[in-house]
Amino acid sequence: MAASTSKNVIFAALAGNLAIAVTKLGAALFTGSAAMMSEAIHSGVDTGNQIILLIGLRRAARPASVGHPFGHGLQLYFYTFVVAVLIFGVGAVLSITHGIERIRSPEPIQNAWVNYVVLGLSVLFEGASWLVALNAFNKQREGRPFFAVIRSSKDPTIFTVLFEDTAALVGLVVALVGVVCSHLFDLPVLDGVASVVIGLILAITAAFLAVESQSLLTGEAADPATREGIEAIARAAPGVMGLNDARTMHFGPNEILVCLSLDFRDDLTAAEVEDTVARLEHRIRAAYPQAGRIYVEAQSLASHAAVRAAVMACGGAGALVNQVPEVISTRPAS
Repeated sequence: MAASTSKNVIFAALAGNLAIAVTKLGAALFTGSAAMMSEAIHSGVDTGNQIILLIGLRRAARPASVGHPFGHGLQLYFYTFVVAVLIFGVGAVLSITHGIERIRSPEPIQNAWVNYVVLGLSVLFEGASWLVALNAFNKQREGRPFFAVIRSSKDPTIFTVLFEDTAALVGLVVALVGVVCSHLFDLPVLDGVASVVIGLILAITAAFLAVESQSLLTGEAADPATREGIEAIARAAPGVMGLNDARTMHFGPNEILVCLSLDFRDDLTAAEVEDTVARLEHRIRAAYPQAGRIYVEAQSLASHAAVRAAVMACGGAGALVNQVPEVISTRPAS
């Protein structure tokens, strides 16, 4: 359902941006407006970005393989980072460069009314795409604070499109103001200034998306509520004396890796430990279906503390490679 929603949002943005990009480019070439050319570049970049996100969704949906035993979900975060790089490298840099050139060599806008018509229609089309993205995002929010949801969201496609469309709407307003002021006050330099401002808007958008996507790409944990819930289930499992450690990591918007270190009662047999682990996995997946793979190790509290001390003494997690106790369960979701 989440992937379907993401695709619907992206397809809506793709259709709108493609039509807008062609229209803006024609208007920019006809009128000579720098701000309109920046907007054409902006819409062209957004169109390419939506195609890249669709490729990312498709590649991320591939099943696990020998080469990628945890699946390909992280590729979605990689392609989101590529989108951020393109917004900055192509959209922002070209818009700012083009604007600076126009400031240095200002030229009057010809047939300004064409820009007014195109920008007005672009606001309508872009606004429709923005509403689709906002509606999908609000379903994720469920009444929670706007920026808190963005920071905690593990599906970058929806908030990427939302921020792209928001930047596009703001850019359209800036372009319209620049064209109007340039025409009314006979100050062509303002058209170039508007182009630079549009470039700065794109740079800010790119920076935000890059920060969010790199956090997901480099291994972000599940949200606090999910982590606390999994820990509570583990502690309450019969035969478990204590929870030594619990770690989670997102391998995609709906795929979580769960690693647990548990201290079992000493009087349990190996078969009883196996049964306890099986029941624990079932309960975790029933409560959190996104827990695709659950790894459980049996380890006493003293042994766990000794391993952690050894790791710290060796200067990092890399030292843990040769000291990890036997994994009791490595069964992935069926």
